[in-house]
Amino acid sequence: MKNSVRAQLCFMMFLEFFIWGAWFVTLGTFLGNNLNATDGEIALAFSTQSWGAIIAPFVIGVIADRYFNAERILGMLHLLGALLMYTMYGTTEFGTFYLLVLGYMILYMPTLALVNSVSFNQMKNPAKEFSMVRVFGTLGWIIAGLSISYIFNWDKETNIGSGLLKNTFLMTSIASLILGLFSFTLPRTPPKATTSEKFNLKELLGLDSLSLFKDRNFLIFFISSVLICIPLAFYYQNANPFLVEIGMENPTGKMTLGQLSEIVFMILLPYFFTRFGFKRTILVAMAAWVIRYLLFAFGDVTGLGFMLLIGIALHGICYDFFFVSGQIYTDSKAGDKFKSSAQGLITLATYGVGMLIGFWVAGQISTTYLLSDGNHVWETIWIYPAGFALVVFVLFGVFFKSEKIKFKP
Repeated sequence: MKNSVRAQLCFMMFLEFFIWGAWFVTLGTFLGNNLNATDGEIALAFSTQSWGAIIAPFVIGVIADRYFNAERILGMLHLLGALLMYTMYGTTEFGTFYLLVLGYMILYMPTLALVNSVSFNQMKNPAKEFSMVRVFGTLGWIIAGLSISYIFNWDKETNIGSGLLKNTFLMTSIASLILGLFSFTLPRTPPKATTSEKFNLKELLGLDSLSLFKDRNFLIFFISSVLICIPLAFYYQNANPFLVEIGMENPTGKMTLGQLSEIVFMILLPYFFTRFGFKRTILVAMAAWVIRYLLFAFGDVTGLGFMLLIGIALHGICYDFFFVSGQIYTDSKAGDKFKSSAQGLITLATYGVGMLIGFWVAGQISTTYLLSDGNHVWETIWIYPAGFALVVFVLFGVFFKSEKIKFKP
């Protein structure tokens, strides 16, 4: 791959995740403080990610794989996304905002697959080359968070109250416009399928890989993947509002510790996976989720602030050791026949169904422990995802039988 092409792909990936991190992390804080949204409404807004993940396979399978170049669809989706983000920037009523964010996530979630398609199409050896491109996406998310906290100070308590946090949507709109236009300069990525090929809904949704459920271990892993997304949703939905409410300075910037640790543990994962095996790697990830939420429950911004920072930094273990290991495991079990459809099924189940349930549960619990003064009983709220993760940890540990999985670096 030419250096000029690699530079294009890195810039594309940087903007792709800068866009997501520039507004999604602070979404709950913005809705609660600036649109006076209830916890249930905030849960609805976050659940649009799940609906986008559920709808994304149709966009990719029906349109991108059949009719248009991936880079052109990527450009159009981000240009439309820029328009919706700019409209969200000026919205002051939750009902209108919800419709806009739902439309935006339906447009955005397919782009996660499209940037991968554009990247893989230019690589002779994706196993070795992709990680060095994908890491720029993590850097984009980090830069977005650091900008919000340390350059613009939009998440400062006084600035949140004055409505400056809405500027995250304007920043996202500008970044989306840039990526939308830039996408048309990317290397050509033509459709994979021809229009004459028969449309296969079963394959599109990964349903042709359901035969893998005959494998008891894979079935247990699949169920565990759905269940672990319940505590995961608590982090996405509640972490930033929680840190703001208890008075942490520059919370969005400090939350980028999670992405920094993601880079570190991504490097450590191959060694850990081959040294300790799949089951132990997954159990470490689940245990990290339990510990993270207990640290949130009992930490504070005064004498125990380090507990909150450790809880944030555990994101690398929580995400890499579970989801990336899970992708490797799924790939090894599916084989060539169901390789793509099995990955699609896991993604649909986790980011779609699992997190849809998780956001709803998180909203219900947050509403239950909302005080009359507008603050939450966070010590109790965080015990719930810790408990959920602990249950999944025990069930997986008891019922999943150890097996050797060959890791392909």
